[in-house]
Amino acid sequence: MPYKILMVDDDTELLKMLRSYFEMKNYEVITAENGIEGLQKIELKPDIILLDVNMPQVNGIEVCRRIRDKVACPVLFLTAMAEEQDCVNGLLSGGDDYILKPFSLKELEARVTAHLKREERHRGRAERHFQGEVLIDYTAKTVQVGSCELELTKLEYGIIEFLSLNQGMVFDKERIYEKVCGYDAEGDSRVVTELVHRIRKKFQEQTETEYIETVWGMGYRWKK
Repeated sequence: MPYKILMVDDDTELLKMLRSYFEMKNYEVITAENGIEGLQKIELKPDIILLDVNMPQVNGIEVCRRIRDKVACPVLFLTAMAEEQDCVNGLLSGGDDYILKPFSLKELEARVTAHLKREERHRGRAERHFQGEVLIDYTAKTVQVGSCELELTKLEYGIIEFLSLNQGMVFDKERIYEKVCGYDAEGDSRVVTELVHRIRKKFQEQTETEYIETVWGMGYRWKK
């Protein structure tokens, strides 16, 4: 059964080119020419979403915020904005990756493939991690502290999963970013720093135990 990919972009010529390329690669392609149409087509349950950032009316970051509670599939931002903070904002809104325009179709395909394979690995895992008050369900992708399930973005959960599966090992920010996003890339330490801060805040609302430890000058680790 082919993967279903939703592409949301107000550049109609780009959409035509992407549709042609990915259909040739045996994907089922759904397109939307603006954020509002994209929100409507989420109901078609795509396996992955390519989302332009700079669109009129409802931009890509706002679309991602609105859909994140409804879909768990990867969201890849397509953006012409090279400012680091713009990319950081996109990832913190719930996106999984971004690629700068103009891009090569082979690079985009490689990113899409990497994220889809990572999703398959998650679906094949049926494990749980118990530690103190914390229960991490790697199948459902949920984290529970006591009786409370934490509300986490996909990247926040990804950091918890990666560190907890490698308990006691120290990873620098670049390595965490690379592993959480599921492909070889230059890590964005600003994103990781902010995400760890958010994760800690959510844990602190439920418990006094600190699970993610900072190892100064080296990175982070999940405490044993």
